[in-house]
Amino acid sequence: MSARVWSIGALGLVLLLGSVSIAVSVGAIAIPLDVVWGVLINKIAPDTIPVDWSSGREAIVWDIRLPRAILACLVGAGLAMVGASLQAVTRNPLADPHLLGISAGGAFGAILALLHTGLFIGLLTVPLLAFLGALASTMLVLAVSQFASATSADRLVLAGVAVSFIVMSAANVLIFLGDPRATHTVVFWMLGGLGLAQWDQLVYPAVILLGCGAYLWARSGILNAMSLGDETATTLGIPVARFRLTVFAIGALLTGVMVAFSGVIGFVGLMIPHIVRLLVGGDHRRLLPISALCGAVFLVWADIIARIVMAPDDMPIGIVTGLIGGMFFVWLLRRRIT
Repeated sequence: MSARVWSIGALGLVLLLGSVSIAVSVGAIAIPLDVVWGVLINKIAPDTIPVDWSSGREAIVWDIRLPRAILACLVGAGLAMVGASLQAVTRNPLADPHLLGISAGGAFGAILALLHTGLFIGLLTVPLLAFLGALASTMLVLAVSQFASATSADRLVLAGVAVSFIVMSAANVLIFLGDPRATHTVVFWMLGGLGLAQWDQLVYPAVILLGCGAYLWARSGILNAMSLGDETATTLGIPVARFRLTVFAIGALLTGVMVAFSGVIGFVGLMIPHIVRLLVGGDHRRLLPISALCGAVFLVWADIIARIVMAPDDMPIGIVTGLIGGMFFVWLLRRRIT
């Protein structure tokens, strides 16, 4: 990688660290940054710094806000990488787990687990059914596009939007048939939110992100070839159809697990890869890691906005990303890249 890319990556890491610090500091109860860092340092290396803060502030920093900020980083990074990969294998600048119905399938699976099946395998139930729902929704989009001969970029998105409406309608049926007392919990998955983040659950999205991200980055060369077209990739000996299905499956896994812990958060996978391409170009060896970094920073700040706009209440983060993403979508149409 060039010195410019390394500089952008280093700047992104500094920005991410600062963003997480601010995210932990701000809220209904403001906590000074020196207290935030004091708590973090003492948790990592006990008794390093004299404790001059209350146990209540320490609980807010360590048990509530830091897990939430880390979950925002994981979800933002994961969705950005999925968007970049889908845009490559479909050659569709509008490919995004939200627009292609993958997020809707994940929400359907999560709602099914919460309201109907119960946690039959413990905490893994919701991520598992969210992944299966996202995978089924992905396969349905591909089937619809084949049935309708919707092979062009814009028609694939239309197929995804249609499937998304269908799946969300099915999810609404599950809500209608479920326990009315649990309906308020389901709103979390419908509108997106990070308020349920807990330390003992962060391991699941972290492991999935590292595994899937490493797989995609290791195949950056194939993604580069796929972005040039199926014919070019085929001449290079790439099994185009199989690799595309593999990327769709990985995208469903990443999206499903992220939806299970954060709800439906749209447009991150649409916006971030386009912005990053303006900075580092289209080579996926650079695009994927920088997209993950920028996606993490973006979602941390989206969560900050969601928490301060209607303080002391939390606005669903999906509203913030939807508003920003909608305006970005209009900008893409203005550029006529579709």
